[in-house]
Amino acid sequence: MTRPTVLIVPGLRDAVAQHWQTLLEARLLAAGAPVASVPAMGREDLDCAAKVAAIERCAQAVDGPIVIVAHSGGCIMLAHWARQTRRPVLGALLAAPPDFERPMPEGYPTLEALQAWGWLPVPREPLPFPGIVAASRNDPLADYDRIVELARDWGSRLVDLGEVGHLNPASGYGDWPRADDFIAELSAPPAQAAA
Repeated sequence: MTRPTVLIVPGLRDAVAQHWQTLLEARLLAAGAPVASVPAMGREDLDCAAKVAAIERCAQAVDGPIVIVAHSGGCIMLAHWARQTRRPVLGALLAAPPDFERPMPEGYPTLEALQAWGWLPVPREPLPFPGIVAASRNDPLADYDRIVELARDWGSRLVDLGEVGHLNPASGYGDWPRADDFIAELSAPPAQAAA
């Protein structure tokens, strides 16, 4: 089987050198693994459709199988993208999805802004590919119980990460080697994954 390309989908952040997704991409490239990344587009332009279109462009540019690794708002972008793409996906790691349906801390988009730019409602139907939702018990952007519901609605396996904040540098996280294990699981042929 062809080694899948890991497609990295960042959330609403700018490029961050010490973010686990940035470090993952560098580590995969150094190992000669196929990897692609949706450009980090920050919070200035909240147009959900533009971000979804960026995922589609990157996914369609990859030959062969892909495994998607999304973080934060990238998980919500991915759920919107999954509703409209025809691109086959082996699976997706959705790490620390935020709860965009409840008010977030200052400095993050308001419910009104998210509604105006097409983020709401958050898609709740099952994803058309296997998913692993990695959730934090003390994420400032989402109550754990709400993410349990989201994982269930997406038809994804929930992994309790414990108390890891938002799994980002502000929460004390840079490299996150556990992502490699999830990628390997999602990359395995179906018979191997079930074993």
